[in-house]
Amino acid sequence: MSLWLPTRREKYGVAIYNYHASQDPELSLQVGDTVHILEMHEGWYRGYSLQNKSKKGIFPATYIHLKDAKLESGGQDETVIPGEVSLVQELSTTLREWAIIWHRLYLNSNKVMFHHVQQMTYNLIEWRSQILSGTLPKDELLDLKRRVIAKIDYGNRILGLDLVVRDEQGNILDPDLTSTITLFKAHAAVSRGIDERIQEEKSRTHNMEVRRQSIFSATHTYSLYINLKNFVCNLGEAAELLMSLYDPVQSEFISENYLVRWSKIGKPKEFDRQNKLEALFTDLSSSDLIRLRISLVCQIVRVGHMELKEGKKHTCGLRRPFGVAVMDITDMIGGQNNDEEKQHFIPFQQIAMETYIRQRQLIMSPLLTSRVIGENEPLTSVFNKVIAAKEVNHKGQGLWVSMKLLPGDMKQVHKDFPHLVDRSTAVARKMGFPEIVLPGDIRNDIYVTLIQGEFDKGKKKTPKNVEVTMGVYDEEGTRIEKAIFPGSGYQGISEYKSVVYYQVKQPFWYETVKVAIAVEDVHRCHLRFTFRHRSSQESKDKSEKLFGMSFVKLMKPDGTTLRDGKHDLIVFKGDTKKAEDAKCYLAQPGTKEEQELRESQNGKGVQHSATLSIIKDSFQIATLVCSTKLTQNVDLLGLLNWRSSHQSIEQNLRRLMEVDGSEIVKFLQDTLDALFNIMMETSDRDTYDFLVFDALVFIISLIGDIKFQHFNPVLETYITNHFSATLAYVKLAKVLHYYVSNAERADKTDLLFSALKALKYIFRFIVQSKQLYLRIYGTQESDTEFSESIRKLFLSFNSLMDRPLEESVKIKGAALKYLPSIVNHVMLVFDPIELSVLFTKFIQSIPDYQLVRQKLNCMCKIVESELFKQPECRDILLPLIIDQLSGQLDDNSSKPDHEACGQLLSSVLQVLDSKSIGPRQTHVQLIMERLLRRINRTVIGMDRQASQIGVFIACMIAILNQMEDNHYTHYINTFKTRHDIIDFLMETFIMFKDLIGKNVYPSDWMVMNMVQNRVFLRAINQFAVVLNKLFLDQANFELQLWSNYFHLAIAFLTQDSLQLETFSTEKRNKIISKYGDMRKEIGLKLRDMWYNLGPHKIKFIPGMVGPILEMTLVPEPELRRATIPIFFDMMQCEYSVNRSFHTFENELITKLDQEVEGGGGDEQYKVLLERILLEHCRKHKYLANSGETFVLLVSSLLENLLDYRAIMHDGSKENKMSCTVNVLTFYKEKKREDIYIRYLYKLRDLHRDCGNYTEAAYTLLLHAELLQWSDQSCAAYLIHREDYQMLTNRELKEKLYQEIIHYCDMGKMWENAIKLCKELAGMYEKEIFEYEELSNLLRQQAKFYEKIMKAMRPLPEYFAVGYYGLGFPSFLRNRMFIHRGKEYERYEDFRLKLATHFPNAEKMTSTAPPSDELKTSPKQYAQCFTVKPVLNLPLHYKDKPIPEQILNFYRANEVQQFQYSRPFRKGEKDPDNEFATMWIERVTYTTAYNFPGILQWFEVKATVSEEISPLENAIETMERTNEKISNMVQQYAWDRTLPAHPLSMLLSGIVDASVMGGLANYEKAFFNSRYLQDRPEDLEKIETLKQLIALQIPLLTEGIRIHGEKSTEELKPLHARIASCFKELKGKVEKLYGVITLAPSLTDRKRSRSGSMVLPYIMSSTLWRLSTISVASSAASSSSTSSDSASSRPASNGSVLDPLLERRPLPPAGPDDTPDKDELDGKANKSKRREAHLSKSQVIFERGQKNDLSTEKIYFSETIASQRPQRPKSLQFGDSRHSPLQTCSSQLTYLSLPSRAPSATRTLSYPTLQSSPEVTPDSVDLPPPTPPKNKPYEVGSQRDVSEVAPRLPDKLSPRPPTPPPKVRRSQSIIPAGYSFGAE
Repeated sequence: MSLWLPTRREKYGVAIYNYHASQDPELSLQVGDTVHILEMHEGWYRGYSLQNKSKKGIFPATYIHLKDAKLESGGQDETVIPGEVSLVQELSTTLREWAIIWHRLYLNSNKVMFHHVQQMTYNLIEWRSQILSGTLPKDELLDLKRRVIAKIDYGNRILGLDLVVRDEQGNILDPDLTSTITLFKAHAAVSRGIDERIQEEKSRTHNMEVRRQSIFSATHTYSLYINLKNFVCNLGEAAELLMSLYDPVQSEFISENYLVRWSKIGKPKEFDRQNKLEALFTDLSSSDLIRLRISLVCQIVRVGHMELKEGKKHTCGLRRPFGVAVMDITDMIGGQNNDEEKQHFIPFQQIAMETYIRQRQLIMSPLLTSRVIGENEPLTSVFNKVIAAKEVNHKGQGLWVSMKLLPGDMKQVHKDFPHLVDRSTAVARKMGFPEIVLPGDIRNDIYVTLIQGEFDKGKKKTPKNVEVTMGVYDEEGTRIEKAIFPGSGYQGISEYKSVVYYQVKQPFWYETVKVAIAVEDVHRCHLRFTFRHRSSQESKDKSEKLFGMSFVKLMKPDGTTLRDGKHDLIVFKGDTKKAEDAKCYLAQPGTKEEQELRESQNGKGVQHSATLSIIKDSFQIATLVCSTKLTQNVDLLGLLNWRSSHQSIEQNLRRLMEVDGSEIVKFLQDTLDALFNIMMETSDRDTYDFLVFDALVFIISLIGDIKFQHFNPVLETYITNHFSATLAYVKLAKVLHYYVSNAERADKTDLLFSALKALKYIFRFIVQSKQLYLRIYGTQESDTEFSESIRKLFLSFNSLMDRPLEESVKIKGAALKYLPSIVNHVMLVFDPIELSVLFTKFIQSIPDYQLVRQKLNCMCKIVESELFKQPECRDILLPLIIDQLSGQLDDNSSKPDHEACGQLLSSVLQVLDSKSIGPRQTHVQLIMERLLRRINRTVIGMDRQASQIGVFIACMIAILNQMEDNHYTHYINTFKTRHDIIDFLMETFIMFKDLIGKNVYPSDWMVMNMVQNRVFLRAINQFAVVLNKLFLDQANFELQLWSNYFHLAIAFLTQDSLQLETFSTEKRNKIISKYGDMRKEIGLKLRDMWYNLGPHKIKFIPGMVGPILEMTLVPEPELRRATIPIFFDMMQCEYSVNRSFHTFENELITKLDQEVEGGGGDEQYKVLLERILLEHCRKHKYLANSGETFVLLVSSLLENLLDYRAIMHDGSKENKMSCTVNVLTFYKEKKREDIYIRYLYKLRDLHRDCGNYTEAAYTLLLHAELLQWSDQSCAAYLIHREDYQMLTNRELKEKLYQEIIHYCDMGKMWENAIKLCKELAGMYEKEIFEYEELSNLLRQQAKFYEKIMKAMRPLPEYFAVGYYGLGFPSFLRNRMFIHRGKEYERYEDFRLKLATHFPNAEKMTSTAPPSDELKTSPKQYAQCFTVKPVLNLPLHYKDKPIPEQILNFYRANEVQQFQYSRPFRKGEKDPDNEFATMWIERVTYTTAYNFPGILQWFEVKATVSEEISPLENAIETMERTNEKISNMVQQYAWDRTLPAHPLSMLLSGIVDASVMGGLANYEKAFFNSRYLQDRPEDLEKIETLKQLIALQIPLLTEGIRIHGEKSTEELKPLHARIASCFKELKGKVEKLYGVITLAPSLTDRKRSRSGSMVLPYIMSSTLWRLSTISVASSAASSSSTSSDSASSRPASNGSVLDPLLERRPLPPAGPDDTPDKDELDGKANKSKRREAHLSKSQVIFERGQKNDLSTEKIYFSETIASQRPQRPKSLQFGDSRHSPLQTCSSQLTYLSLPSRAPSATRTLSYPTLQSSPEVTPDSVDLPPPTPPKNKPYEVGSQRDVSEVAPRLPDKLSPRPPTPPPKVRRSQSIIPAGYSFGAE
């Protein structure tokens, strides 16, 4: 056999199929499990799952998909690291964690969350596949990563998993490489983001605009990519497609047009643009994206004839409106459905047919509707209607486009989306500026829109077909070529021709074109529009001339461009040559506005040219100038052209402040250049310095405004790349210094405040200017001058800050806020150390307690600057910062600003935690000495819910983390006295313990909590060294300090965040690999500290018993083994002092109870505790015996407590009660009344919840028995409720009695309630004389008496249950119990209930005791059968006629013995008389306690078995039968309204059976000489049987007499037969056995005081005693068996000869024998009316034997439902289901209802005689089990897997199994038919 070979490449893989191990060396795998492969052999791998590294095994290689991985270390320590991208690894781990939770949700039927997790999981799987594919472009990959991270974080939060902290790039932060403060801030930021996401999910439909604003707040410029895939339209001519973005709410176009020219053959005109019809709509701002609605509009213009018909005579080349296509892209613009691969269909809406329109116009033009004249409307009106209509009848015509929103400007888009955008992509710009206009972004576009016109039809009959032609001309009249752009995608054109509307007097065009002219040519250019009528006939069209002309100049005389907006142009007559002469018409006003202006200046009557006339037509256009070089503002233009007018410089500078900000930012570079040029070119004087400075401050402040803040990059770019004023720093610094020095002047305050707000950029200009100067001229004397100016500036600031607060508080605050912003720039041209000194003096110049927050924030910004990162600067700044923080955090500070202090402190510590800042030891030490304790006290004093406490704890952790060992030593040495050290350690221990117990950080901040624990652990261990060193010896020992240490260490060890066993495998592995198991480290340290105590240990007993117990209960084996010996050390320590360890014993028992109930401890702990303590005790000289006894006692208690806790978590209330009783019994024996009472009330609550009110009453009675009828105050341990603290013994016992009486009433135990009432009544009457309470009590007692006689109380049944086998819990194992059933609970119901509790238990088919083999089996075996309680009447009821209601109570209560009878044959079978050999085996079970009690079941403590001979059985049967006859006869004698059927059935069954030969069978069996010869000792018993037979005759006589009186015509035939049979029977019996006469007292009536009749129940013994025997009578049979019912013996129908006779069924009754239904119903109603005078209880008789009993098969009754009626749906008396007429074996009652047809009885437990005592399957079922609890010492633990090469599985084929078939992804992952909640 070849060997297993170590793998080289095959190291890491994923299971792609489930593999179930069938043999020992194999390893089971689930799909998705990752494995580390160690060896391989013949198609098998050997390794382990990364989810459970401890178990190694083999698995088929074909089941594993290999993946790349890296190896670390080697050999035994080899670890595998997957080679996937970190995000892919995180995705895989997350999916595994979610899958477990997903499965749990499925089992718990949480449908909503299940589907939510399912959808998230599918998303992650899909995204993981996309990342692994490697095909995504860079931009999409980044976007996908962001989505993945957001989804993981969101899913982890809603699933309760740990937060994953990341940096800004999405990488998971390593706590070892990240500062504590950074970790804290990252946690807070991620948590905040997730909360916002969850809130957004909750209000997904709320405020769409706000939601979209949040999506697009990060980027300022966007582009929309459009790709036209196809255009389908039944056109027939060439067309132009004009696509643009449109806002239907504002009714305005957003972008210029994208033009596509379409040929009449259905393809683009340009062949090279085939499949390349792409456009980019750019310059979209975030404000555009959050518009309420955005539409993509395509206007289709037909180019061809006037009408859609071909012909050579028709005019060609006309642009005619044809239709529109509109699509709402609001969601797409909002970032949804943003997939460029998805194609969208935009339906086409065509304008109505032109011929039809023209006909309608000519014939019925006044009646035209707006729908019919669609072509006469502008296209904008058409698509507005389409937008409103929402549905278009497109008939399959339309456009197919794909689109995608791209973030970024053109440069960014080309960089990030090269696969979409290239140089050939058409660019359609926004008709307006983007949010940011960068320097160098030159734009000079003028958008001209043809709006409308009104043209006179002149000599024509119909309105003209007007075509407008537009061109750009210079002042000479020369046309500018290719200056007009109707849409992007094509080169410019020289002339633009408008759409022609057919015969419309007022055409509306709304056609927009772009005019692009060089900036230098704009001032001399103008737009000219000519108007011409176009005829549909080509011949006419050629003769048509221009009928009008308009023009407009692009620049005004003042140098500004044409204003934006609408312009009404003057229409000149155009059919003259002068209309084409530019010099001629340019002299005239082009717009009506100009005309009005001239008229107002020169007079209205002035005519400029008589040769160019104005016509009545009108024409309107709109213009929009988008230019970075042309302005429409005169003041701004004057500043930009300052050189041309020096005298206006001052005026222009002042007016600059009034120019609209949006105009300035567009010309930002030119404006700044003009300002600095003015400053530099007038450098020899200071004329304009202040004005330029103010203008500069104004511009900077403008950009700082929130409206223009996105222009900050523009300003930065200008300073870095375009600013060139080398000497500006001199003048800027000079002016700034002047303003600061003169801050007290009121006229300078506002200017200074604005200058301070702009201070950052002012210094940016100063520093940049200085650097440019140094770059050009090098270092010169000016450096000294510059440095001096900086010093003077700071001195001015210091003087400003030192003034009283009331003066210029606003300026001081601004200085503190904005001055730190200059640090990073100034230190580039100024000595950093001196700058640190200047800032230090600046801060110190501020008076104490003034502007505290502003001052702290100022220092915080300095700390965050580059200055603080230099060690020399830190040496200067840090002491200042610490001084300020100390002053704030001192106890003397009345109102410390915690927020500002926390921010400053965290910033300092974050910098110090960086590795690149140089030496930091002294700085950490300085912070430690000055701030650590102040921070600790701040944390102690803050509320745990305070907003800033998290920051301060993070700062404290950061300080402790940065401290090295020598820092701890040094810090302790800084304390002056020993008491100072004690105080510090005490407050630190208390603070640590409080933070551990009440964790400030959320539980899902796993990383932050673990870092805190790691730092705390190191600090605790450092302080432990101090304890050993300074406070251990006898003179210096500090008990409280050591106690606090122990409590802290144990609190640390037992905190939830370190209990690794409660975490998932993934999380547990992460924590162990990163932090280890910190519990072991501190546990071992605590053990050493305990042993170091020496003689001081006794001081910690019993105080430390509970904490040490809590530590040992932590489920970590190594920790347990190390710390459990401390218990023995405590025992030994107390024993050496007190010669006993009672204190330790009591405390351990108390704490053990609390801890186990709280969830601590397990079976392994019990075994380990017992073994370790026994080992130590047995080795000790004096503790061997007492110690062993104590250990076994504790082990027993622990077993009970573990059982109690285990059962408390399952659904079995019965088992909970058993365990509770076991525990309280233990505490009662140990006389621990405090714990005993606590468990009593737990038991009471369990009973009350289950409705067991009787048992609840008995439970409370145990508490009451502990109290006396005295006025002494109750001991604390006797009180279970806080509000009972002040009660005396008497008062508490009285309250308990009242509650017990209430429960007895609820449980129908009125007899017990009466006993307590009597005891209370005696106390009220004779001791405290509370007569009012006594009267209430007596009334209550009277009600109980009444309920006893009138209320119905069904008798409960009793069941014997045996639990055999080691699989049962210890409190049930191999024991038998008697269970008291609930009301109406049948045997089958009880058996089913047990089976649900113990589903794995096997049914025992025998009632015999189990074998030893069965008891030691690891399985569960359940034995269950019905038993009969043995009546135990109180003495005062003996031999008295007792009412049935009273007797019934004692039949099922106050019992402790139970019987079960089983027939068996003894001796040879006599074929002639088999009854003679049929014996009864009767087993009597005695329970530990009487029923009822504190439980509904008690254990059987004694079992006695006896054999009943056939003769004795016959005697018992006859006694019962006589008793039954007697009581029914009395019932019918006293209540004549009862129906006759029950009596008929009883008499017929007895008399008829006897006549059939019963006497002969008795004679055969017993009344013969042979029997007497064999058993002479039975002579007396034979005589007794004869007398009982004789006694039956007078009873039957009375019964037949009554029957005759009640017989109707229908019953007379039956009565005659009964009387005939009885006559024959009577003669025979009297002849053979004599005559017996009953005493008259048996039929006397006894009335109650209220007049109601009470029916006494005549016991068989009483009946025998009161009868008169006419022949020599035998001795009376013992009454001890007379009360037995038939349920435990062979059944009988009451016949004298019943056991011996062959039974023949009665002949079916004829019509005359059966009463009709109406009669029966009437009698039943009468019976109900008599209920008020009779007892409402039922006298329940034994079940009779079946009528078809043969001599071969004699049936014996079982005790199923004996002595009780069948279960009714309601408890109302008289229910038909209580009818006794269900054959002779039915249950009979005194008050019965009309009979039904005879029916079969219920199945008996033992239908046939068996030779062996086996129970039939129908009668026995398994008891309801609790889950079996395996114990390590009962079931052998598996041996560790050997590390030697494993053997291959014993299979026929050495090859691995073939993988199962793959399942398609489309198949359902949930099994068919499996519903939620199924398990």
